Amino acid sequence: MKAREIRVRMRPRAVDEPHRAASELELLFDLTFVVAIAAATAQFAHAVADGHALPGLVLFLQVFFAIWWAWMNFTWFASAYDTDDVPYRLLTMVQMGGVLVLAAGVPAAADHADFGAVTLGYFIMRIALVAQWVRAAVEDPAGRRTALRYAAGITVVQAGWVLRLVLVEAGAVPDGARLPLFAALAAAELAVPVWAERAGRTHWHPHHIAERYGLFTIILLGESVLAATRGVAGALAAARTSAPLVVMAVSGLVLLFALWWIYFLLPAGEGLEERPHLSYLWGYGHYGVFAALAALGAGLEVAAEQTGHDVTATPVAIGYAVAIPAAVFLVLFRLIHGTVVRAGVTHPAVMPGYALVILLLPLAAPRAGVSAVVAGIAAACVLLIVTVVAIGRRPPAVSRRTPDAGRG
Repeated sequence: MKAREIRVRMRPRAVDEPHRAASELELLFDLTFVVAIAAATAQFAHAVADGHALPGLVLFLQVFFAIWWAWMNFTWFASAYDTDDVPYRLLTMVQMGGVLVLAAGVPAAADHADFGAVTLGYFIMRIALVAQWVRAAVEDPAGRRTALRYAAGITVVQAGWVLRLVLVEAGAVPDGARLPLFAALAAAELAVPVWAERAGRTHWHPHHIAERYGLFTIILLGESVLAATRGVAGALAAARTSAPLVVMAVSGLVLLFALWWIYFLLPAGEGLEERPHLSYLWGYGHYGVFAALAALGAGLEVAAEQTGHDVTATPVAIGYAVAIPAAVFLVLFRLIHGTVVRAGVTHPAVMPGYALVILLLPLAAPRAGVSAVVAGIAAACVLLIVTVVAIGRRPPAVSRRTPDAGRG
């Protein structure tokens, strides 16, 4: 498939295609999500700093679901049907435009609970994806039933999102029913692939999918670096460089580097190839992993900012804004990654044990300070890496029995 070709018949890519890697278009597509994630993270950081972490978290998780789900749907479709011709590229560009519209609507959603722009951006992304699935149904007879199920399911659920917005704007949905309604529609979104794939499995490439998830992980870590940098800049604008600020900056970098190290310790491509039936657990479970990394950036931003001037949030709350995302990352990563990649994974209790230690550290924030807490979290993650690497290098147990032992 050559980019200079105007039209290529849409056929499924081979699942065993050698050296399958992310395309330049996929990388460009990911860059638009940088803007959306940055907007969501910045709003969550403001909520944490103002002492409204829980309401801010609820909004953050809703917006991040829209971001993650749109990215994930495109990623799995592209793994199966990437033709890289003109129609495919143009529809991808439309999806990218939808991401930017969604990102522009995040501040209004956070400040005034106005989800109009967010819903519009999501609508644009989803309609373009429906067009891709319709094209796949027309040009790939073998996968037609599955493609039509995807197109129909996405369309119906998208109509539900639009109806939800209309009802909320009209005041027909009580405040207490808005979150349950969102959860119901999100569950319907998650159910569409399960229902569609019953008509026939799409030909996604396991190593390509693993690489795409890894690239999105790097984007999220980069967003955390950006968020922490904003916090450092804010602290520097309010006061001169201080020891807590230096400790915070260094510890935040070490923490992010440690989480990167942990995520890429064992590749998931071979595991997905050998156990494709676990792809839903692995793919869907990454919502928590990705959201934790994005939320960690907000926590680090506030932790750095409070070294320069006062914020409404208490030291314990700020400490937990860093500790909870780090702990959630470790637990969920061990759960979903350890299920797919079984060889060489640590004992199931190792990562949750370190996560528990991390969750206890913020209790010392009133006396030790937030910077010391972040340093402790970073140190715990580094020690976890040492533990995992040490266990991985440990030679297998050798039986003491001689070759002839047991023979009569």
